[in-house]
Amino acid sequence: MMKWMPLAMALTLTACSSTTQTTMYQLPTGTSAAAPVSQSALLANNRLPLWVERVSVPDFLAGNGVVYQTSDVKYVIAANNLWASPLDQQLQQTLVTNLSNALPGRLISAAPLGEQHDTLNVNVTGFHGRYDGQVVITGNWTLEHNGQITRQNFNLTLPQQEDGYDAMVRTTAQGWQQEAERMAQTFLQIKIISFLNFAFRHDKQQTAYQPEFFYL
Repeated sequence: MMKWMPLAMALTLTACSSTTQTTMYQLPTGTSAAAPVSQSALLANNRLPLWVERVSVPDFLAGNGVVYQTSDVKYVIAANNLWASPLDQQLQQTLVTNLSNALPGRLISAAPLGEQHDTLNVNVTGFHGRYDGQVVITGNWTLEHNGQITRQNFNLTLPQQEDGYDAMVRTTAQGWQQEAERMAQTFLQIKIISFLNFAFRHDKQQTAYQPEFFYL
């Protein structure tokens, strides 16, 4: 019987070594969001709430596995390094937080905010690591503000400071936060231009009306 012991131990060790651990990933966010602001207070200050209606991803990013690009034409979806929740949901949730940080005093939400609000939709086409040590974040967003539609593309690459999935997820989260900050700056510019156009039209209307005065 003793002669079977080494064989049994070898089979046990082989089985243990072949067991692969599954790792789950959640995108981290930046600093905590600003204190909540009521919708009535925002409207009183002419600050429309922003509804992040949807963040969509293509099929190859919609699965559970973290995606890594191994060549210019090949992508691998990890079997044991998985997103803790659907990536599109994580992207939407972190975008709301990051925009809230970048636009303090403005209400940002993933839920509808009544009848008066701006609406943001984002289409993410790339959110993965790459064989050259870079992470890739690409896509476009569409903002509806006062009946006007603004659309803009984004294309961001950042170097990983370390190897591995942990570093890749942290770097993609960092890039996503940077893109949210760029969005926020663009939204402010759109709001300023919209305000100036409104002021110009109002001033023009006032100038066009010049009542006549008769002196007796």
